[in-house]
Amino acid sequence: QVQLVESGGGLVQAGDSLRLSCTVSGGTLRHYAVGWFRQAPGKEREFLAGISSTGGASRIAESVKGRFTISKYHIDDTVYLQMNSLKPEDTANYYCAAVHEREGTIWYRGEAESYEYWGQGTQVTVSS
Repeated sequence: QVQLVESGGGLVQAGDSLRLSCTVSGGTLRHYAVGWFRQAPGKEREFLAGISSTGGASRIAESVKGRFTISKYHIDDTVYLQMNSLKPEDTANYYCAAVHEREGTIWYRGEAESYEYWGQGTQVTVSS
């Protein structure tokens, strides 16, 4: 069973940066594509970024392109979401999700239902 753990959230000011981490308990991310999503109160879950199992391909949602980047490092088995120039509207609970590479490029669709495993989330709050 893949158990994902997010960390790195917190309270920051507008314009600040944060780096979120997604790690796995009881396994490895080596064979999983990973996506980052967020959900604010009263809003639908939103896709932010995804990266293939090898880390060789990635996709960033248009809404955060130019500010957010995703990376995957096998050496520490972690997927990072680097968030720069944060805005108050970025305030949300941020989740990482994973889908096994046997599912091909389904991760690229950016659809929540394409992912098999989810973490509990980490809260990001951006003050103005």
